[in-house]
Order: sequence, then C-alpha cells, then structure tokens
Amino acid sequence: MTKTASQPLFETVAFIGMGLIGSSMARRIKRDGLANKITCAVRSEATRDRVLELGIADEAYCDIKDAVGDADLVMICAPVGANETIGAQLTGALKKGAIVSDVGSVKQSVIRDIAPHLDEGVHFVPGHPLAGTEHSGPDSGFPELFEERWCILTPIPGESDAAKEKVKALWEACGMYVECMDADHHDRILGITSHLPHLIAYTIVGTATDLEDALRQEVIKFSATGFRDFTRIAASDPTMWRDVFLNNREAVLEVLGRFQEDLMALQRAIRWGEGEKLFDLFTRTREIRRGIVDAGQYFTNFSAEGESRQSDEKGKKKTTE
Repeated sequence: MTKTASQPLFETVAFIGMGLIGSSMARRIKRDGLANKITCAVRSEATRDRVLELGIADEAYCDIKDAVGDADLVMICAPVGANETIGAQLTGALKKGAIVSDVGSVKQSVIRDIAPHLDEGVHFVPGHPLAGTEHSGPDSGFPELFEERWCILTPIPGESDAAKEKVKALWEACGMYVECMDADHHDRILGITSHLPHLIAYTIVGTATDLEDALRQEVIKFSATGFRDFTRIAASDPTMWRDVFLNNREAVLEVLGRFQEDLMALQRAIRWGEGEKLFDLFTRTREIRRGIVDAGQYFTNFSAEGESRQSDEKGKKKTTE
C-alpha cells in the first residue's frame, strides 16, 4: 500500500534519538528520497559515529539545537520520559513553520511535555507508529519496518491541517496506514493492546528468573513457544517501557484492574472444575485471534509473529548485503 512521493516531502528532517524507530525511518527516508537532508541529535559520541558510518544521517550532533535549527520536520524518537527535557531545548531553536512530531507509545504525556515549549508558528503533530521489534539502537533499524502497519496521529485541536497532512503523507510513504484519534483514546487503546501485554510478559519472565537455579535452568531448556514469545517481548528496551508505564499509569492501572478481575474468575473456574466456562472463554478469545488475522494485522508489533518475522527478514537481508 506504499504511497511513493514523486519529490521530497521535506527539505531537512531532524531526528532526536536514533534507536530502532528513528533509524528505520531515516533509512526509509534515505532509500526513497523523502527528504534531501537528515540530521540527528544523539548524546553518545559512539552512537553519533555509528549513525554517520551507517550513512543514515548526513550530520550528527550532541546538542539538540544544532540538529534542529534548519529542520522542516523534527521527529522525537526518544523515550517518553525524556520529553520534558527535550521540549525545553526546542524553545527558540526552531524556524517558523517547522513541524514537530514524535513516535512515543503514550500521547497525553507527550502533548503535556512538548507543546508548552514550542514557539508560535511551530506546528505539533504527535504520532505513534505501531511497529517494532525487541531490538534497539541504530543498527537494529531497517526500512521495511513500517510496511502495512498502522500509525496513529493524535492532532491537537486547532493545529494546522496542512501540518497534519504532511506528517500523514510521510508515514504513508513509509508504508503505513494512518488514522487519527484523540490522545486520551489512544492511550486507553494502547493500554490494552500493547502496554498490558508487555507488563504481563515482564511479570511472567520475572517469575521464572526468581525460581531456584535448577528449576530455572529447566524452564529455559524446555521453554515452549508461548514462554519464548513472552521472553521476546520482555527483552524490549527497559528504559522505554519504564517510561511508558509511568506516563500512562492511569490507563494501565485501569486495564490491569480489569485483567486481575478476569484472572480471578479464571482461577475460580479452574479450582472448581468449571470446564464449560473455560471452553466458552477460550472460544471467545479464539475469535479475537481470527479477527486480527482477517484484518491483516497478523504481523504487528503486538504479536510475537510480527516481531519475529520482521527480525528474521532483517537477518536475511543482512546476510545478503
């Protein structure tokens, strides 16, 4: 479904952070000529050197102001916990008409932490590409990451429609389907589809690590597909997910409370041998799975298969380069 651009959508795109999402997007922009120049701001000198070595940015800086001064689009690709600090550094640093966007998994906190720092004439279009793997860093990116996935934009009321359409066009050119929704609604939806599953995965794998050594080794040795899928999710970037849970705590706690109630009901059904209740539940959840497959979202960042396939494709690609 990729919409190719006949000419660059932006003259200069600046990335703040060059992890999996940022480096994948930069690769896509470079490959398809979606911008004439890419700059980035990265704190680590080693990472800046690596970004330049990989050729995914034309210029790499330590100071955010140096990276964004001439940018038409600034894409914030850092953990959401860093947004307030980043926002403060954007004040007075951007040219009039510049667009700021992001890729964070939580939207209300992004708007809270970034919007107050932006000067008049600078546009803000928060976004969240629903794509990813458990890997991180500039070496982990690949340009096909976004193909046939969803990107959610959460425009601020009163913001420029033209700015929203430019950000939308960029994500579509990266291969994504784009939908707009309210930031609060986004955070509630993602609390169910992404944040809770990650929290459960971290908990299950954490339980395994607390077992006595002999039993833990057997768990690792004989791990079935389900447990391996949980370990893959639990291998996701700890800084990013710490910040996600702390910045979407209300939605996460709400869905976690509902999950705990459902889990208690399941526990009672098992204890009292209520096979019919178990069968009914498993039948309903099976239908959800079929609905995801029918919707073409079998391979997404919320599913084990999506990240595994993307990682496998990346591995195959690297071996042929």
